[in-house]
Amino acid sequence: MVGGTDVREPCVRPRARERWGRTSRRWDRERDMRLGSRVLVAPIVLALLVLSVAPALAQDADDGEALQGRIADPEREPIAGVEVLVVDEDGVEVGLGVTDDEGEWFVPLPGPGTYTATLLEESLPPDVGLRDPERASLEVDIRTDQQRSVGFALGEERGPGATALSRLPQSLLNGVKFGLLIAMTAIGLSLIFGTTGLINFAHGELVTLGAIVAYFLNAVGPQLPIIAALAIATAFGGLVGAGLERGLWRPLRERRTGLIQMLVISIGLTLVLRHVMLIVFGGASRTYSGYAVQAPIEALGVRVTPRDLTVMVFSVLVLLGVAFLLQRTRLGKAMRAVADNRDLAESSGIDVKHIILVVWVLGGALAALGGVLLGIVENVNYMMGFRLLLLMFAGVILGGLGTAFGAAVGSLVVGIVTEVSTIWLTSELKDVWALLVLILVLLLRPQGILGIKERIG
Repeated sequence: MVGGTDVREPCVRPRARERWGRTSRRWDRERDMRLGSRVLVAPIVLALLVLSVAPALAQDADDGEALQGRIADPEREPIAGVEVLVVDEDGVEVGLGVTDDEGEWFVPLPGPGTYTATLLEESLPPDVGLRDPERASLEVDIRTDQQRSVGFALGEERGPGATALSRLPQSLLNGVKFGLLIAMTAIGLSLIFGTTGLINFAHGELVTLGAIVAYFLNAVGPQLPIIAALAIATAFGGLVGAGLERGLWRPLRERRTGLIQMLVISIGLTLVLRHVMLIVFGGASRTYSGYAVQAPIEALGVRVTPRDLTVMVFSVLVLLGVAFLLQRTRLGKAMRAVADNRDLAESSGIDVKHIILVVWVLGGALAALGGVLLGIVENVNYMMGFRLLLLMFAGVILGGLGTAFGAAVGSLVVGIVTEVSTIWLTSELKDVWALLVLILVLLLRPQGILGIKERIG
């Protein structure tokens, strides 16, 4: 004691404050984890509530073995009245499937085995034929309780005047339409990578989730108009994105989990979501209600349906809105700042955690919106997001990693290449040519079309 004061006091209090600080930070982390888990559970509970109001989806038709499919013309418009003959391995006729107004056919099978589905070309419209006549018959192996989809690639009947040049405008239009849908879903993927460094393999499942939620709202449950179902599904996608960020990815980052480990976790999350949607939705492809066969509008050598034209215009408006958000608003500028340099943005006073949460909300909403529009143009299937994921990655890398505008440009290039390649080659290889263009561009410009060169090392 010196003058009534304990000389040990200056030494004890800093240690006590340090222990209290560690305890307080631990409590804060536990509180954040509890809050994050509640935020993560909320979208899942909401999804179960949405799906629980849906009645049984043709339960009788979904039981047992079956072959099914959807037949559409080169503009992806369904063709009614097309006949598909199914025979067993002994050549005995099992059933004859006839497409309805949505272009769908279904043939129940007596049991597992090997079956052959043959498209009867005489039932096709005069101006439509098989791209590869040798693939008019397809052999399929069926396991117990398995239902498989069989696809036949159709194209315009190529007469003497049907040259590649005459088919180019239509393929370009189809490519732009497909590229706009890829761009809408790829922008969120690019922003998430730019702000967090995470390569999110589960992004494709957010596309599928949006399409399936809209399907239940439009065709099964309350049977809302497609616009209302689209709005709700988009909001739901944003909520799921927020839940994943707040309940999964942020706690992992705070625990300093490596990006490789987080990538593996995203792959596992992909498998979980995909199989849950398979159990709930089933393996069949379905379409939204209120969309029957539409007569195409012909102008300047191209044909487009009012539905596809509406989807294209709406996609352009959404992309312009995202561009305005990123370029003209304080929030967008903060998002670009975090993507450019996270540490510098945080030192400048930007709330990086809040910006990352907003990016996840925007990315989830855009993915769900793109899924609904893709389901309108084609059909809804539990694998649709997975099939689109590779092209999304191709668009993001081609345009430049981490840049939203680069993702849009790269996605348009990918969409156009995939559709134009079908003029000369079979449609089964169209994704291969998109990846080939990606390789060629990266050989000449490794940073991508709109990427910025960086010094490494």
